[in-house]
Order: sequence, then C-alpha cells, then structure tokens
Amino acid sequence: MKGIEIEISQAIFLGIVQGLTEFLPISSSGHLVFFQSLFGMEEPQLFFDVMLHFGTLLAVMVYFRRDISGIIRGIGSMLTGKRKDEEGIKFFFLILVATIPTGLMGFLFKDWFESLFSKPKIVGGMLLITGVILMLTRLKKNEGKSIEKMKWIDALLIGVAQGIAIIPGISRSGATISMGLFCGLNRELAGRFSFLLSIPAILGATLLEFKKMDSAPDIATVLIGTATAFVIGTIALAFLMRLIKAGGLFYFSYYCFGVGLLMILLVS
Repeated sequence: MKGIEIEISQAIFLGIVQGLTEFLPISSSGHLVFFQSLFGMEEPQLFFDVMLHFGTLLAVMVYFRRDISGIIRGIGSMLTGKRKDEEGIKFFFLILVATIPTGLMGFLFKDWFESLFSKPKIVGGMLLITGVILMLTRLKKNEGKSIEKMKWIDALLIGVAQGIAIIPGISRSGATISMGLFCGLNRELAGRFSFLLSIPAILGATLLEFKKMDSAPDIATVLIGTATAFVIGTIALAFLMRLIKAGGLFYFSYYCFGVGLLMILLVS
C-alpha cells in the first residue's frame, strides 16, 4: 500500500476512533478520513479501514448473538418445513431485501465512493448532513411498528439509506436508524435492524478487500487495530442501544455539526 505506514500507536488510536464512531451516529469513515489526514496519510488506507470495520462487525455479532441465533434457527426450520421462530424468519427476509439496494449502490458507485475518501472538505459537508438527519429524529415518538408489522418497503428504504451511507461522512448507523424511525418503527427495532443489517454489508466489503492483501500494511498492526475496534465497539454499542431507547439519538447532531465545520475549515 502506498503512502505512510501505519504505526502501532496510530493503529490503536484509529481502532478506538472506529470502535466509537461505527456505532455512535457520527460517521466512522468521516472520522477516519479526518485523522488519517492529520497523520499525513495522503492516500486512503482502504484495507486497514475495512479491517477496523471487521472488528466492529465482531462486536455486533457478539452483542446481537441472540437475534442472530434466532435468525439461524428460523432459516433452519424453514428449510425443514417446520416454520418455527417466525420472528427470525422475518428478520432474515427483511435483511435480505434491505441488502439488495446497498449491494447495488456499492457495486455501481464503488469508484466514486472511494474517491471521496481523499476529499476531507466534502466529507465535512456530509457530516453536516448527518447532523441534520439526526436532529430530525427528535420529532419521532417511541410508539411505532414492531417486527410483526414491519413491511418490505420499510426494509428497502433502510437499505437505500445504508447504500447512501457508503459516502464517507454519512453515518451508516445514523442514516439507517433514522430511516427506520421515519418509516414508523419503534426505537428498539430501528436500532436492532440497523445493526443486524450491517453484518452482510461489512462482511461483503471485508471479503472484497482481502484481494488487496499484498498491498496491505503490516498484518500485526492491522490485527491490533482490529482488536481495539472490537473492544471499544462493544462498549459503544451497548451505550448507544440504551440511548436509542431513550430517544436521545439527536444529541449527536451537535457533535456532527462541530466536527463537520472543523473539517471544512481546518483540513486541506
């Protein structure tokens, strides 16, 4: 990989940043662009970024292990014709529907999305947009649809939001949770669906980036950053789920406004 090599201290720091920002609705990719610019990494460290996302993916799988287990049981019962664990089956199909637009957008606009990682001022502007989206969630009440009443169109719209969030500076969790709330889901379901939906998206991106192993940074450094992202991500995820249920998602809009303006004004 061209550009400045990542040191262990930088890997740990970026792992902490990723662990905090992947789940907190303040855009992990936007912060990685910001701090990589400060570190002098002139070219985007795409493989390292994806491995940091993989660390937080593991955090999702641990935190939502019961939901994931229910989905696996639902798929198994469906294949055997017994149709048990209907909630798991519905989660599976809704996640499948939501993944389609995300995958299509990632495939069709991959080069354009990646080009934005080297444009901090644009990323700063996207953070401002994230702030506006989060502020609008203040208008939504907790009363909303449960998984039983969630429809395929809700999943499709959330999937589109996740596709748009490939743009650095647009928070994936902020965009998808907000879209869930705008579709009328209750707060807890909006959070659960958002993070379960992240599993195929992050896993797919990780597998694609393995093709770049020959140009990756030192693997030991990458693993240190990944482990750091996992630990910090698990803590951040637990905190955010509590905040979502309490209706406090909009608090992060102020932070996004501040960091977005800093990136526009200070980063070249």
